[in-house]
Amino acid sequence: MAHNSLEAFVDGVQAAWGPLSTEVVADCRRLLEELLRAPASEAWLASLHEDAPASRELYRDREHGFVLLAHAEQAGLYRPPHDHGRGWVIYAIQRGEVEMGTYARVEDPDGRPRLVKRDATLVRPGEVKVYLPGDIHDTLCVTGPALVYRFTERDLRKEDREEGRVTRYVERDGVWTVGAA
Repeated sequence: MAHNSLEAFVDGVQAAWGPLSTEVVADCRRLLEELLRAPASEAWLASLHEDAPASRELYRDREHGFVLLAHAEQAGLYRPPHDHGRGWVIYAIQRGEVEMGTYARVEDPDGRPRLVKRDATLVRPGEVKVYLPGDIHDTLCVTGPALVYRFTERDLRKEDREEGRVTRYVERDGVWTVGAA
């Protein structure tokens, strides 16, 4: 039985877990929205506010593989366009504001990939944003310090470093393109 909001979140995700589906994403989204309403007096959240860690793992599920991280971000912190490989992600804003842009990958007539920005959304406290496999996005901390939860359905560090499945983009001559030249 859960004793705090973080434990209730974990219990809820474990109960809802399954292959990627509309229902699983909706349940995880709802549970993250509930977690965002946790009272600041809960020890785990008070510690995040006090320590403001650049990154802290809050939970890793050994059976299902999902991970919940917290990131403290200062205003102006920009994370260039990237995808999450085969994984899907939900960002949740506990404090501050983060602008999240979305992109489509297209090819120039010569076959070189480039990104076209679709839009940008200002995500405020209490709000979440979902990215499915293949979605490309960037983030900019607009109002900080921000506290961002990042729920991933798998270990994205492994996905990136060991398996090389995450694509990062770089800006060249005003155009976002794949990182490898």
